[in-house]
Amino acid sequence: MESRVAQANKMLKQFGKHKVKLIDYCTPEIIEISDDHLSLKIPLNDKTKNHLESMYFGALAIGADVAAGLLAMDMANSSGLEVSLAFKSVQGEFLRRPEDDVIFSCYQGKMIREMLEKSHQTGTRVDEPVSVTVTCPARDGNEPVATFSLTLSLKVVSTLATAE
Repeated sequence: MESRVAQANKMLKQFGKHKVKLIDYCTPEIIEISDDHLSLKIPLNDKTKNHLESMYFGALAIGADVAAGLLAMDMANSSGLEVSLAFKSVQGEFLRRPEDDVIFSCYQGKMIREMLEKSHQTGTRVDEPVSVTVTCPARDGNEPVATFSLTLSLKVVSTLATAE
């Protein structure tokens, strides 16, 4: 049986190849996933760095989007729910240059679960801000290099059929 990380990376790769090619271009890799959080890595390379030799703003935005969005998608899938998911707004604070591979972490699984339950019960779209912390462990340890707040907007559109 495939591990949860392997399944999530497979879902991410398919989504990037077929839906949002810029995600695939940045080659994110999920390193941890649980019911409470998701962490992924985007490497600093010729595709993701800027003229200052640090991670480009666009690659940072992609990492924040994927960390929060994929956690919500994974939680919906494991709950047997199909969701319509988007981000309505984003705020970012850049604290220092990320000059090596970057880790994006979202620890708001509990809140996302509550959003899914509320949307499933009411049939309405639910919007809440979701936080993503960005670190560059090789250079800065666990000190954040950036933080993002993205307003996650989701609506449960159907219940997925379960295979027996």
